[in-house]
Amino acid sequence: MIITKQNMAELAWQKMDNLIPCIVQNAVSGKVLMQGFMNQAALEKTLETELVTFYSRSKQRLWTKGEESGNSLRLTEITADCDHDSILALVNPVGPTCHTGTETCWYDSQSADFSFIAELEQVIADRKGADPDSSYTAHLYSKGIKRIAQKVGEEGVETALAATVQDLDELKNESADLIYHLAVLLQASNLSFSDVVDVLRARHAKR
Repeated sequence: MIITKQNMAELAWQKMDNLIPCIVQNAVSGKVLMQGFMNQAALEKTLETELVTFYSRSKQRLWTKGEESGNSLRLTEITADCDHDSILALVNPVGPTCHTGTETCWYDSQSADFSFIAELEQVIADRKGADPDSSYTAHLYSKGIKRIAQKVGEEGVETALAATVQDLDELKNESADLIYHLAVLLQASNLSFSDVVDVLRARHAKR
């Protein structure tokens, strides 16, 4: 259930003395960032401000993530599970989430393979406007979108050729090159893989 102000009373508040656990997940990479607790006031403030707010059991008050550090959690969607006794918040984090300065409170866990794509995309985005001599990505941006598009075409052909001759090692390497250059092309066009996924989702829904 997608939670709104109108249906938040349907949550099973009575099960845990008016506190419901909230798991926070990066809306782009899928990484689980942290876990906290919400009471009804915290949830209502989260919905109003679109900044994730918890109830601090140690401070005995509402606590908006980032109110001191600036490392906030910008809400994109918040849902309840099938029993209505736990909450999942999808967010776009601003800065590291953990108080230790790491991206996630589970900093020593192995992330899912596809979450690395989101990390790579962020690195590529950060190279925009950088000194062309500082990295290959910055140098590629400086050449303009036509050159970036040309590279995508070249890598696409090389990927197809590797598949044709069944050189699997080369296919993996050329596919990596293709995905990287496509990410640069999307960023140069002020787009992201999330925009591509939106198109895929829409197509899938029609099948």
